[in-house]
Amino acid sequence: MAKQFGIALVALALLAGSVQAQTANNQLTAAEKSAGWQLLFDGTSTKGWHTYNKKTISDAWRVDDGTLHLDASKRTSAGAGDIDTRDEFRNFDLKMQWKISKAGNSGIIFLVHESPKFEDSYETGPEMQVLDNKDADDGKNYKHHAGDLYDLIPSNSESIVHGVGEWNDVEIKLYHGKLDFYMNGKHTVSTTLWTAQWNALVKGSKFAKMPAFATFKSGHIDLQDHGHDVWYRNIKIKKL
Repeated sequence: MAKQFGIALVALALLAGSVQAQTANNQLTAAEKSAGWQLLFDGTSTKGWHTYNKKTISDAWRVDDGTLHLDASKRTSAGAGDIDTRDEFRNFDLKMQWKISKAGNSGIIFLVHESPKFEDSYETGPEMQVLDNKDADDGKNYKHHAGDLYDLIPSNSESIVHGVGEWNDVEIKLYHGKLDFYMNGKHTVSTTLWTAQWNALVKGSKFAKMPAFATFKSGHIDLQDHGHDVWYRNIKIKKL
């Protein structure tokens, strides 16, 4: 009886731990709060986000079971548009989770500048690619895979990225130009912005025709509308 009771207690403890893990999404621990982390998505609303170059946000971006979900079925002919944080960030540590639909494409763009001069966010900010590597059209380009510094540096994420419908943990660190990407616990990209080497990378990319690309030293965090369903959660940032 004692043994069975002990097993039951262990089972309850495991269940409690599982429930706690499930309910901990979009929350900060006491340690994270003390360290200066802040949530960019509260899990219940789109507060703090707006469509790029607008003050409102499209209905296609909605809260769905604790996620920030781009519902492609709700997009108009003009699209839903990328969404930006209210605040701008210069030196930061950004973490979040994403999952993508089959053949889906999206991206996490940063140092984004809003101005009527620019039609799209990617004209101003670099991007960590979000992609279904297997079936998305962009998967044909080795610098357009999930986790890549889009069109600039490949992350070789094929053995790291989780597939369609599975969550991926990503992190972007930027400190005085030093840029590092992480995916599912692996360090995948490292470079330094605004150097001669960086300028050469940009010159050899699609961004060479965009003179404002990656020239701003601070900017918004941007989630891309590429026409496919994508989900984000646990979006948090710490200023460095």
